[in-house]
Amino acid sequence: MTLKLGVIGTGAIGQEHIRRCSHVLQGAQVVAVSDINVDGARAALQRLNIEAEVFENGHDVIHSPNVDAVLVTSWDPTHEEFTLAAIAAGKPVFCEKPLAMSAEGCRRVVDAEIQAGKRLVQVGFMRPYDAGYRALKKVITDGDIGEPLMLHCAHRNPTVPESYTTPMAITNTLIHELDVLRWLTSDDYKTVQVIFPRVTSKTHGQLKDPQIVLFETHKGVRIDVEIFVNCAYGYDIQCEVVGEEGIARLPEPSSVQLRKDARLSNTILVDWKDRFIEAYDVELQAFINDIKAGQLTGPSAWDGFAASVAADACIKAQSSGAIEPVEMPPRPAFYN
Repeated sequence: MTLKLGVIGTGAIGQEHIRRCSHVLQGAQVVAVSDINVDGARAALQRLNIEAEVFENGHDVIHSPNVDAVLVTSWDPTHEEFTLAAIAAGKPVFCEKPLAMSAEGCRRVVDAEIQAGKRLVQVGFMRPYDAGYRALKKVITDGDIGEPLMLHCAHRNPTVPESYTTPMAITNTLIHELDVLRWLTSDDYKTVQVIFPRVTSKTHGQLKDPQIVLFETHKGVRIDVEIFVNCAYGYDIQCEVVGEEGIARLPEPSSVQLRKDARLSNTILVDWKDRFIEAYDVELQAFINDIKAGQLTGPSAWDGFAASVAADACIKAQSSGAIEPVEMPPRPAFYN
């Protein structure tokens, strides 16, 4: 059985997913797409050598009888609307982060899915599918370093455009750590504080960069995450777990080591798509396989909600400078 996919949004990430679902992964075919720029969507399909029906509106993709499941890769503020529509249509939906623009919006998706009585939503958090993070998770789960006590993390980008603002360091960048660190520790955040060090000269007036985000989890684990989105030298993701009996670090992406001109060097990636390209492949193949098996197992709408609750607290902490509570309601039994 070939799963027929509809893709809403044919921008950069949409085109990447269309490419991988059509030319890399198994068991699926993109049969319909939509974008506010219809001509751009047609041009993208032509570049990718893919034949699919092009719609002007995402709702037409969702309601097409030829579409079995939906990928939402459109403009962030439309994610909630299209995900809710897919749930109402009874179709599995893979929604890129963020699931919604607020915790309230994410909760509406959670409530709709619970009302539907079946998991239909997967959120596009790809890091739990990354081989390095999976290896780090296994070390923690197997107890190789004892109970985790502290995590030291960093999320660095070489540069960001002038449209990138201080809150986007949370909603567009830290959002990945907000999800994967909950997954690594099997714990929820209790409090958060945001500290602003000396500002880099490479930033602009709408962005305080870098930032340090400090968390305490309910189990008492302390986490610090450096967000530095104008670091200049490359795209660099770091995670070190300090346990009672040892320390485990996220593996570096593999690269050829050079000895040349009296230097020992390794290449550092500069594009996030290159760093996690294999994780994206594994993530979407799992989504396809899970639909065929009848049960989604990837990051859930509840995970999207939890990340959004934490993000809201982080943004509040950016302004207040205080230690802010992260007020998570109990997890519904539906997601256990």
